[in-house]
Amino acid sequence: MKRPDLSVVRDYCKELLARVRPFGAEALHRLRHPTWRGLAIALAAVPAIVLLYVLILIPFTPSIGDIRKAKVEQPAQVLSADGKLLAEFKPSNREWVKLADISPHVVDALISTEDHRFYQHYGLDWRRTASAALHTFSGERQGGSTITQQLARNLYPDEIGRAPTLTRKIKEAITALKIEAVYSKEEILETYLNTVPFLYNAYGIEMAARTYFDKSADQLTVLESATLTGMLKGNSYYNPVINPERALQRRNTVLEQMVKYGKLNQATFESLKRRPLRVDFERQTEPPGPAPHFAQQLRKWLIAWADRNDYNIYSDGLVVRTTIDSRLQTMATQAVVLQGNQLQSIANAAWGTRSGCSGDKDLFRTFMRETPDYRAARDSGLPDEDALKRLASDRDFVQQLCADKTRVQADFMALDPRNGQIKAWVGSRDFSVDPFDHVQQARRQPGSTFKPFVYGAAFEQGDKPEDTFDDKPVEIQLAGGEIWRPTDEDEPSGRPISLRDALAYSRNRITAQLMQTVGPAKVARVARAMGVRDSKLDPVPSLALGTSPVTLKEMVSAYGTIANNGAYIEPVMVTRIEDRNGNVLAEFAPQSSEQALSVDAAQTLQDVMRDVINRGTGSSIRSRFGIRADVAGKTGTTQDNADGWFIMMHPQLVAGAWVGFNDSRVTLRSDYWGQGAHSALPIVGDFFQRSLRSRLVDPRVRFVKEEKKGLLDLLPEKIHTWFQQLFAPAPKPQPSTTEARRAPRRPSTPPADIQPRTDVQPPQAASAPVLAEPPLLPVLPPKAPAAPQNGGGFPEGEPASAPTPTPDVPSADTGATESAQSAAPATSGVAPSDGN
Repeated sequence: MKRPDLSVVRDYCKELLARVRPFGAEALHRLRHPTWRGLAIALAAVPAIVLLYVLILIPFTPSIGDIRKAKVEQPAQVLSADGKLLAEFKPSNREWVKLADISPHVVDALISTEDHRFYQHYGLDWRRTASAALHTFSGERQGGSTITQQLARNLYPDEIGRAPTLTRKIKEAITALKIEAVYSKEEILETYLNTVPFLYNAYGIEMAARTYFDKSADQLTVLESATLTGMLKGNSYYNPVINPERALQRRNTVLEQMVKYGKLNQATFESLKRRPLRVDFERQTEPPGPAPHFAQQLRKWLIAWADRNDYNIYSDGLVVRTTIDSRLQTMATQAVVLQGNQLQSIANAAWGTRSGCSGDKDLFRTFMRETPDYRAARDSGLPDEDALKRLASDRDFVQQLCADKTRVQADFMALDPRNGQIKAWVGSRDFSVDPFDHVQQARRQPGSTFKPFVYGAAFEQGDKPEDTFDDKPVEIQLAGGEIWRPTDEDEPSGRPISLRDALAYSRNRITAQLMQTVGPAKVARVARAMGVRDSKLDPVPSLALGTSPVTLKEMVSAYGTIANNGAYIEPVMVTRIEDRNGNVLAEFAPQSSEQALSVDAAQTLQDVMRDVINRGTGSSIRSRFGIRADVAGKTGTTQDNADGWFIMMHPQLVAGAWVGFNDSRVTLRSDYWGQGAHSALPIVGDFFQRSLRSRLVDPRVRFVKEEKKGLLDLLPEKIHTWFQQLFAPAPKPQPSTTEARRAPRRPSTPPADIQPRTDVQPPQAASAPVLAEPPLLPVLPPKAPAAPQNGGGFPEGEPASAPTPTPDVPSADTGATESAQSAAPATSGVAPSDGN
């Protein structure tokens, strides 16, 4: 690039300066020798410029319509399907009270201190503004805002701002004039007192009265009213909790102002000014409501809907009618809390300071290394061992870390499979302690609850429940050259096992062989079509045993597809939105169904999953909870008992529960309590027991009518089974193969080696764990801490004393650990459990 000629540039600048110089000289001469006409024009230009600037700012201030809305501000109300209030969406922790319900001492203190000519001006106090300006110019900054101007800032902090600039003051004044045009003086006072902040997330005089004096606003005394009014000059500086001396001085200043303007006599003031503050502080929290996690997810959805349709969820008085049934929601919450508390006592015993939560335990040392306290100790120069010793010697630190890591988590969801309406949603045991929503946000490995998708895909392609696979060792060659060897708790018997029995008793080797005939890609497609649509499913062989993390919402939705004869309906939360006057703004009919699984395959799957409840891993639904309705379901447990699942279907309601810990490295340390049949099943069983007894679910409704066989129909099958067992040769060891072998038909009764059990999944290498679900013993489970007979979470027939198991409670999957240690490397690419 060629550089410009500097001589040419200099010549151009000189020429330009010569042309401008005469105009500059003339302007300078007029300034030195002004004329009357010039002075008049200059003086007239100043207000004209100011007026023009004001006119320019008017469109950038709140409109009259917005101000009218603020006067009748009403938060959105969320109602259940049976008309109960679930939540109110407020912009802050505030409860609106009428001016008549506020102590008159508050109004007297406010007007005397903040704006004694409040009833004489129309938004701007020109005398006070001029006085404030003079004091500010003299170096003593002084505020001159009226109550109306302060209200303008409180209502519209974003539009007006709080920067000490001329633009802000002009916008504040314009808005104040608009407010005075729309509001009466009483409405201004009421709105101001209900919107002013008082620290500690307390907005408005009512929440301030509860926070600082544990009473309602209409009960505030003169002293209490003066204390709260004094905070308005500076909430933090005059905070009566942190700075009581300043707050006391400011309170007395407010009392002096009340004397000055005739709201308090001198004698009373002399008596009151010597009294202490007597603050009764208690931080106010918003009540979580009966379905807080559901409301949390609904708020996100409603904000998006309101933005699209030009509504404000905090002020337009919307009424949102949801699908939640408050009665079912209460039952679900009670079931989760009861079972969660009982399991927590087991976790506490297993992770006490003398067992798991000890500085000499490798896993707990790992937890300590992950804390900010450890990093701070290392940053200070301490070596690893010294840092760990320092933390381990801090009893409070150890107890808090142990409590955080070993807090049992549980969630629950129920929906109507006929229309996709969500009926109950419990995201954790306690929203105030665990606000994280495990229903929709947590992704965990589903274990054997994923198996129905494999069997559904098989039935879709023509397989029958009576088809069999031999119970033999299985070796599956993976893409990376590794060999996957899924195992069960017991050794291979070599006998044929039908698909019906394999699902009822959750046989991993049979499921793995079936997965080979169906194909992982097809199983993944079927699962996505049925409802697992947000989580990634890795199409690998171990997907059959639930190695890809999913959400409970997805799983319950997919089981709803099974219960709905293979038709998927997207879960819905809202049925209708109304305005404050009851006019319907929007209605949300159930989504049209998508046939994700053929009707025949879905009905076959329903029938096979009945056996899980009737005689398989979920049999305690019948034996313990006494549920006789037509239900089907599936249990699930992941490797090392990190996750326990159970999902059950009824033609009118599908419900599922998950139990575990936020950190998947933490478990209940019990092969008995860690199983889904003992951790998650009692939550669903308790819920269904309550809902059936209350007739919220009809116990007479059935899935597709079961075919009844007479004695003559069963006789040939019985004879065939007898001959097969009588003349069958002893099983011979067979080489491992990935081919699936079929037998003509299954026996009418399960083979002798199959006993009721919980599902178990094959162990894998530490780099890529595969889920394991241990079986029930063929005898009664070992004695363990038991439960009351009220559907809490413990086996029937055991003592009702508080559960206090120790880590060495006998395991219900004897031998599973040994088989796990001898297992071959796991499949590559299998996602480990999500710690959330």
